[in-house]
This record gives sequence, C-alpha cells and structure tokens, in this order.
Amino acid sequence: MPRVLIVEDDEAMATALRDGFSYEGYDVSVARDGQAGLKLAGEGTPDVIILDVMLPKMSGLDVCKQIRREGNPVPILMLTARGQEIDKVLGLKLGADDYVTKPFGFLELMARVEAILRRGSAGKPGLESYRFGDVEVDFKKGEARKKGKLVDLSPRELRLLEFFIRHRGEVVAREVLLDTVWGYDSAPLTRTVDMHVAKLRKKIEDPRSEPKFLITIHRMGYKFTG
Repeated sequence: MPRVLIVEDDEAMATALRDGFSYEGYDVSVARDGQAGLKLAGEGTPDVIILDVMLPKMSGLDVCKQIRREGNPVPILMLTARGQEIDKVLGLKLGADDYVTKPFGFLELMARVEAILRRGSAGKPGLESYRFGDVEVDFKKGEARKKGKLVDLSPRELRLLEFFIRHRGEVVAREVLLDTVWGYDSAPLTRTVDMHVAKLRKKIEDPRSEPKFLITIHRMGYKFTG
C-alpha cells in the first residue's frame, strides 16, 4: 500500500487526514512538528509527504528545503493558508511538487496526491530485469522466460507486469491500471484489465494450480506477490 507522511501541527486536521487516508488504504505516519517530520521523511521512506507550511520547531519551507538538500526525491504536497501567495511560490521553488490552499476538501487533496503518485510512477526509470518463481523478465529486451523457455508477452502485458512488479505487495485497483497502463480514466472499461490479467496469468503462472503471483482481491483489484 502507498505510504503517506502527514506533517501537520493542528490536532484536528492531522487526525482528519490520518483517518481519511487510512480509510483510502494508505499506510499513514503523522508528525506534529517540522523536526519530527524531517526525521520521519528520512527514516520512513514515504511515497508522498503532505507538509504544512506553518509548523513549530521548523517551518514546512525549511523542511522541504532540507529534504531536497539531502537528495530525497519524495513527492511533497504543501498546505498553505489562504492569501499566503509567497509561501506557494517559495515552496515550489524549494522543490515542492504541488500545494493545496486551506480550507480544502478531502476529495480535492486525494485527487492531487493520486496525480502526484501517478506522475512519480510514470517518471521512474524502467526496470531492466526481474525474476520471480521460475519466471525471468528482461524488460530491456522485451522478453520473458518461464523455466528457461521464451514466453510471448505483448508490449501491453510487459507494461502491465512491470507496473505490478513496481507495486508488489500492494492492492492495485482496476481503475488505477486503466489510468496508468492504458491511459484511460473510464470505469466501464475495467473488464479490459480482467481479460489482460487472465492472459498474463496463463503465461506466467502454473496452470495446474491456483494463481500464486497475480492474486485477485475481491471487489478491490489485484496484488502481485512475486
């Protein structure tokens, strides 16, 4: 599951954000001041940081600056108060990826976070190779072998498999796969994902047993366990 670090000193806001992201399936960490947030950013390897500008001990702008100075590329979304235009500009110049102005709706914040995570996933360098079970995939050559024998995977199946590998252990919704692997954002087409996953399973799984690597999570999506 994706990991989010929330750095927010307002207790009610921090609790609401923690509960909201937990409900949406995120692994949530919370820091109540800038120093604690900076420490968790380095130790907890979050996938995204939600960072308030106004924080005790160390401002959000200073936290953002230090995170980037340390070479940490983690996506940062800053929370700014209405009218603090200078904070928005400074935050983006210091390396923040986006900002949301208080007060805001949780759905808007979620949409911004999901967009940041999608951009981050798309911008990662491609995997060169990966091995799981008796399957070895060479993404550079666009080849896959099972028990040493060449497996015919289409370009779409290779991209689908690469996405699953990058998110191994996470439950991935069909809509997310449509949006990232296909470039669609249309729920009625989720059957497309099921058909491609079924074809991919036939090529990488042992047909005589239950799926071992591409697991269906009922009413949620799929999880890769290789």
